[in-house]
Amino acid sequence: MAEYRIDELARLAGTTVRNVRVYQDRGLLSPPRREGRVGIYTESHLARLRLIGQLLKRGYTFANISELVTVWERGGDLHDILGFESAVGDPWSDEIPGYITMSELRDTFPGQLSAPNITRSLRLGLIEREGLRFRVPSPRLLNAGAELVAAGMELSTVLDISERLKERVGDLAGELVRSVADHILAQHAPQGILQGEEIAETATLVRRLRPLAQTAVDAMLADAMARNLQEVLGEHFAEVLEHINERKSTAEAIEAADGAGRGDDGSDGADGAVADGSDGAAGGAVGGTPAAERPSA
Repeated sequence: MAEYRIDELARLAGTTVRNVRVYQDRGLLSPPRREGRVGIYTESHLARLRLIGQLLKRGYTFANISELVTVWERGGDLHDILGFESAVGDPWSDEIPGYITMSELRDTFPGQLSAPNITRSLRLGLIEREGLRFRVPSPRLLNAGAELVAAGMELSTVLDISERLKERVGDLAGELVRSVADHILAQHAPQGILQGEEIAETATLVRRLRPLAQTAVDAMLADAMARNLQEVLGEHFAEVLEHINERKSTAEAIEAADGAGRGDDGSDGADGAVADGSDGAAGGAVGGTPAAERPSA
């Protein structure tokens, strides 16, 4: 299980160190394990913080959240509650974030690290400013972009693709999660709140959904990519063949036009006329001397 100090915990949860301490004071967050004077937090703390943040964004007060936690704790043991929060709040990816400096970014995207591109990358969450360096939430995504740039694409074009993907995948994920959540709550929380064994059962179901959702998306994406790639390449090759046929037709037309200006034997008509004239002149001359200049007999 991952462990965090309070500043890292706050950053991952999208809150502040001050708020973490306030939640602890109000009993919404359990205290950390102590190692000397340093508090060590776990993924369970992170899951609880993310849940608190979501409820606060929806307008619920500390008192409302405290009542919810109290109801949970009455209906089930703490282990089940923490397991449910972890299932809901933990990251779905096992990818470990990385860090990169401005100099390393310039080396990764040579000649294309303009201020607008950096601003867009920050807005899209591809990089996060952290002091004199950048945090990279998904090194795999950054490396994919670097590969596309190395293949000759402009970084601005790669960011366009990232933005469209983020929007469309986000919409699809939202629809999927809402549909599944409605089913789960209808099955396991008909009274409107999870209690007792329902908490643990729901946590188990949510954890099972993670690999299933990723498998389904991977399979559909692979199928769609294959079909679209075949279609795009098919269009390209059709255009190439059409261009080849046009060139062939043009060449045949030129050859036909050249043939129309020649005799039946393939010799040029004008050349034949000149040949006839030269033969007549030759008959009236000996050794190439004109007849008028030859002595009489």
